[in-house]
Amino acid sequence: MEELTAKQELASAFDAHHAPSNEIIEKCVHCGFCLPVCPTYVLWGQEMDSPRGRIYLMKMASEGTAEMNAKWVSHFDSCLGCMACMTACPSGVDYGKLIEATRAQIERKTERSRGEKLHRRFVFETFTRPERLRQMRWPLLAYQKSGLQAVVRGSGLLKLLPKRARAMEALLPKLGPREMVAEVTPAVGTKRRRAGLLLGCVQREFFPQVNAATVRVLAAEGCEVVAPREQPCCGALLVHAGEETAAVEFAKKAIEAFERANVETIVTNAAGCGSNVKEYGHLLRDEPEYAERAKVFAAKCKDITEILAELEPRAKRNTLKLRVAFHDSCHLQHAQGVRTQPRALLSSIPGLEIAEIPEAAICCGSAGIYNLVQPDAANALGDRKANLIAPLKTDVVATGNPGCVLQLQASLARCGCETPVVHTIQLLDASIRGESSESLRR
Repeated sequence: MEELTAKQELASAFDAHHAPSNEIIEKCVHCGFCLPVCPTYVLWGQEMDSPRGRIYLMKMASEGTAEMNAKWVSHFDSCLGCMACMTACPSGVDYGKLIEATRAQIERKTERSRGEKLHRRFVFETFTRPERLRQMRWPLLAYQKSGLQAVVRGSGLLKLLPKRARAMEALLPKLGPREMVAEVTPAVGTKRRRAGLLLGCVQREFFPQVNAATVRVLAAEGCEVVAPREQPCCGALLVHAGEETAAVEFAKKAIEAFERANVETIVTNAAGCGSNVKEYGHLLRDEPEYAERAKVFAAKCKDITEILAELEPRAKRNTLKLRVAFHDSCHLQHAQGVRTQPRALLSSIPGLEIAEIPEAAICCGSAGIYNLVQPDAANALGDRKANLIAPLKTDVVATGNPGCVLQLQASLARCGCETPVVHTIQLLDASIRGESSESLRR
């Protein structure tokens, strides 16, 4: 038996470090329930660009009957990692662990082109470093406030740029004032909980208003909020793209930062980050000094809507007369299983009407760095989503992930729809503060 196992390992295209689990692979019965919700299968109708097709490719590589060549890799690069297949799967196949393990193998065992490596390096070394994103704010503000962005977009100059550069420019957030949150914010009234806030990277620097709104709402509901200054990137973008080693180091530092903060709960308001930190126990399973600490950390992590669903409302909700299209972020609805809580939170606001978006299970095309590395597919999915939102005639679109905000803003703009996109918590914050609905349309 040992000799047979050794031969199998020799035959496998994967190395022995965290290879995709054969036990999980064998759970797939190829029933096809995943096909209607898989974004790439919906776009292209190709079996190998579906979850069950990709699992078959993993199985072939594991058995040594397929090479990890460029064609094989392309099917995994095209996957959004949206986890919609996990929600649809009747067999409980944990596709998330399979795709992340496979991507880590790809990054270790295959060679990307020079251009691809440089592009990915830029993305990872920029979007996982809040201090570097902070340095980008002033040039971006100047680009937008000076009117140069409008001139560039209207002149057709963008067509001269490489496709991925055009994609990045289209996704630029509209920057406003940089609202800072205090390291410790006291609870309003009797303290009910001491909560830590994961600030995120893109959220922290490009959407600081979301963190500010999150802190205000938590404080209004009786939470003392701690936002450790020294917290790093959580590593979500890296994990989802197969950069395992760097992700592990970020995870260790995040755990240490929140251990020092001594909080009961760790609140996330970016779905991609939230799904990642909840899996720290799996990510750090081989780290003797951190394995148990990672499990404790992960157990404390909850999305902002989950926390508010647990707390009996204390702050008064004022009327917001808005028709809101709610977009389920994939890493909230599929990876974390959080669906009812955001809707319950929005339903608690007097005067607010929720409009459900058709094909809610299908990704908008953001998917971490997907819209930066696979812009054609991402744009096709974004346009599909925008064309489903526009007929709803809503005042605002709400979602729970900064990547989705950027993707939906760009997609709606392409289809000529000017509906603003906000984070769900901003609506509750506006209601509690008694702001007018016009403040959310700006």
